[in-house]
Amino acid sequence: MRHLSAVPPRRGLIIFLNGTSSSGKSSIAAELLRILDEPCFHMAADSFHAMRSRVPVPPDALDTVLHRTWQGYHRAVAGMAAAGNDVVMDHILSADWRLADCLSLFEPQDVVLVGVRCPVDELERRERERGDRPPGLAAAQLKQVHAHGVYDLECDTGASDAAECARRIKDFLPARPTPTAFQRLREAG
Repeated sequence: MRHLSAVPPRRGLIIFLNGTSSSGKSSIAAELLRILDEPCFHMAADSFHAMRSRVPVPPDALDTVLHRTWQGYHRAVAGMAAAGNDVVMDHILSADWRLADCLSLFEPQDVVLVGVRCPVDELERRERERGDRPPGLAAAQLKQVHAHGVYDLECDTGASDAAECARRIKDFLPARPTPTAFQRLREAG
């Protein structure tokens, strides 16, 4: 049996996909896992919400439960990266505190912040097709999700498919510029 001390230390990379609901983040993440050269984990916010028991949450407690879920999700991603795992993070920065929390937890030089954009009409079409999201949710999130305005790379899933977006991200990784978007956002904060 290999002892833990025999595992070489390494900091994991976080590929942080930020976009509205239905923007194509999960599809890009799936393609990245397929094409990246190193083992990688897809950690989606939706997966954390799906892990919660189905015990009814009283309406006056819902915001607290959701806030704690998001905080736990951020800490789980930070822990995986701190242990040396590469992570594709599928997130929606639809509240200011979410970005601030991530900025306080992640090593900013190890984060590639990718803006996943999509035209409103296409978002609405995808919502109708999925049928599992309230109509207009993505459009309502649009302004806040990209309000911070700083990315390392952006993809438009209305113009490019998930495979093309994933290839662009993979091609970007070897020569990532510094300071990263996360470094600039932390310094500005």
